[in-house]
Amino acid sequence: MSARRYGQPSILIGDRAVGPGSPAYVIAEAGSNHNRDLDTAKKLIEVAAEAGADAVKFQTYTAEGMYSRSTPSMSYLSDDNLLRDSETVWGLIKRIEMPWEWHGELAEHAQRFAIDFLSTPFEEKAVDALEEVGVKAYKIASYEVNHLPLIERCAKTGKPLLISTGMASLGDIERALDVVNGLGYDAVALLHCAINYPPSFDDLNLRAIQTLRGAFDVPVGWSDHTLGHTADVVAVALGASLVEKHFTLSRSQDGPDHGFALEPAELSGMVAAIREAEASLGSTVKRVTEAEGEMYRLGRRSLVAARDIAAGARLARDDIAVKRPGTGIPVHELHAVVGRHAGRDIPADEVLTWQDIG
Repeated sequence: MSARRYGQPSILIGDRAVGPGSPAYVIAEAGSNHNRDLDTAKKLIEVAAEAGADAVKFQTYTAEGMYSRSTPSMSYLSDDNLLRDSETVWGLIKRIEMPWEWHGELAEHAQRFAIDFLSTPFEEKAVDALEEVGVKAYKIASYEVNHLPLIERCAKTGKPLLISTGMASLGDIERALDVVNGLGYDAVALLHCAINYPPSFDDLNLRAIQTLRGAFDVPVGWSDHTLGHTADVVAVALGASLVEKHFTLSRSQDGPDHGFALEPAELSGMVAAIREAEASLGSTVKRVTEAEGEMYRLGRRSLVAARDIAAGARLARDDIAVKRPGTGIPVHELHAVVGRHAGRDIPADEVLTWQDIG
């Protein structure tokens, strides 16, 4: 792999900076969890906004544009009884695909709730449909990292590209980025991802976030299918600039993406945990913080008179106790005090200062 730069360390999604030093851009992934019900889709937008997510994302595809009718079933669909009697994968996708005429109404609803509207295109015609509603960025799903014509079509819009990398080698990623760079475009971010529904924590390899950032010098995030939000907080701690997470109104609903998605209160908890993680990372400087100031003065120890000490007396080790508060002579100066003389009468239990020492 060449050592050239593949993009910018930070990008803009609309006017929102995404990259190191900026809060993680949180994408609440509605996916197909609208159940082909427009009111449900709108409610998902409202839930994402109330949770504090930066964007809500759907998926724009057709069964005809995504699957051959002869595609074998994935094992997780059969194992979890997600296919109806005699239903094929093609049939499932046809049953759950989102009507494209919803885009405009959903985009307007998202704008009303001050949250970015995104939708992942799975075919080139979907990009044209999403351009009509003015999406601010294009997400490339992990499955499409080798769909170079789709990536090229998205890049030609001039919008930022967010490319998931589940199942992808570094070579796969490089080829995708070469397509983007070949168009003279470099507003791109990568999302590390582990494909399974849900994946095992043993298979997440979250340190690959750092590998991707070092290899390609672009913002790197995390697209998650795990249960809970442990992995999302860890990803942010490792430097993820974006986090994408599936959510649903209820996991008890019928459909392929509900079972591993967060419910509304859990989505709010995840966003809050991410923001707390970001705040806790703070600075690389090790210092006494302003918040520690009072306890630094009152909770640390300093030198204190162990008994009454007469003016002029030579201070022995037994004359000196180590007690709180920390407002007196520091404990590490004990050796410099022993053998000196008291400059005044010092009552027992009084905190010693340098003015007390002759």
